[in-house]
Amino acid sequence: MKTYEVIIIGGGLAGLTAAIHLAKIGIQVTVVEKNSYPKHKVCGEYISNEVLPYLQWLDINVSDIKPTNIDKIIFSTANGKVIKGNLPLGGFGISRFALDEFLFRKAIESGCQFVEETVESIAFDNDEFAVTTVQQTILKSKILIGAYGKRSNIDQQLHRNFLTKKSPWLAVKSHYIGDFPDDSVGLHNFKGGYCGISKVENNLINICYLADYKTFKNYKNIEDYQDKVVSKNPQLKTIFDNVTPVFDKPLTISQISFEKKDAVENHILMIGDSVGLIHPLCGNGMAMAVHSAKIVSELVQKFYNKELSRAALEQQYRATWDFNFNSRLGIGRVLARILSKPKLSEQLLRIVTLFPSLLPKIIAKTHGKPIILNS
Repeated sequence: MKTYEVIIIGGGLAGLTAAIHLAKIGIQVTVVEKNSYPKHKVCGEYISNEVLPYLQWLDINVSDIKPTNIDKIIFSTANGKVIKGNLPLGGFGISRFALDEFLFRKAIESGCQFVEETVESIAFDNDEFAVTTVQQTILKSKILIGAYGKRSNIDQQLHRNFLTKKSPWLAVKSHYIGDFPDDSVGLHNFKGGYCGISKVENNLINICYLADYKTFKNYKNIEDYQDKVVSKNPQLKTIFDNVTPVFDKPLTISQISFEKKDAVENHILMIGDSVGLIHPLCGNGMAMAVHSAKIVSELVQKFYNKELSRAALEQQYRATWDFNFNSRLGIGRVLARILSKPKLSEQLLRIVTLFPSLLPKIIAKTHGKPIILNS
């Protein structure tokens, strides 16, 4: 049995960023991650430039992994009508395969420890957490951060509210070789879903779409669904007809929930997708994961400096998380509802076509401003 200052469950984007931040300020961190690196994940793989000041403060130079620079958006309705615009802050395209591996190496260099096991149970007693893995390793800490992603057996143990509601969404992602503008992110609607497309490193194209499971289950496989539903959008048909898949088969993840989640569950501080999942059409999930890592790390530092009690830490984390992200999540849900209805989607496109300056303003509502450092 080992005791640490902070344990982070999950070594994805949010978990690794928090680990690097905490190590930088002198707090001992152990990350429990069930998978080895590198690993592909279902993700849009576009990240807003709002995170760059913070990454620079962490001495993370993402240019080392040669991302694509993106400053334009291509949007189309289900029938293929297109509008183009500029992204207010811009961003970059980078695969989770490359980025997570890069952050993992940085975390190791920073002195973070890693345990490659699956968490079986969590107990909180006498102001301390005990994390037990499937291999019966027991780790203890004062602070536990949940960064395990969209869905986990841990959520079931905690009886989290969002699990009581059925989720209709399935996500599909794959990399391709072909032609697509380096400087653009595409957002294309189709009946029952929408698809994001952008370049990542090594001239690869990431295509990731969200599909309504009720529609999807009527088809025998992903290829059939893409051919008969997704490709009904002429823009997507042209793209799929002119690219070659890199993966043997696409990656999928089901039961994706966009319901509201609590930022603190049984004293566990949740970050990244564990606390809030924004619709992929907003292209902001990766930036939110990074930003949530910053918020939690700064408050944990105050806890260990005895500036905050546990109760005050939890209260401030909830309030700060809500202040930064609640509005974005709400607008993301509204946009998703509009774009899932062809008639409303067409009306929105007409309005934006008449007033092109609206598109960057709508996008800005789902994104944050450049992250400001408190120290």
